[in-house]
Amino acid sequence: MDRDSHSEDTLSTMMLDNIKNKLIHAFRAAGEGARGEGCQRPASAGRPMSIGSRILANEELRRAQIDGAITWIRSELLEMRSQDLQLAQTLLGLNSEIQRLRRESFAGSDIDEQQ
Repeated sequence: MDRDSHSEDTLSTMMLDNIKNKLIHAFRAAGEGARGEGCQRPASAGRPMSIGSRILANEELRRAQIDGAITWIRSELLEMRSQDLQLAQTLLGLNSEIQRLRRESFAGSDIDEQQ
């Protein structure tokens, strides 16, 4: 595995762990806030949860989704950079081969003219 792929994997893993931790934190905060505050959901909804805690949880979830999208964009950009480097190497190789063939062609035509 090359260096770019390894750093891309490491970055993706770190970002996903960060998103996971934010989600866990958001849901824990929502649960803890619901236990201590008076504003509750209707009894039929299950357990009580304050409006502030729900807003906090939604905000954390939104941030986690944004972080996930940014991580995906970064991984796509890294992949595009890798493909760009491969393409550049291929084009440079083709250019070198074309130049070599031109030199051979000109060298062969000079020999034909001398005979």
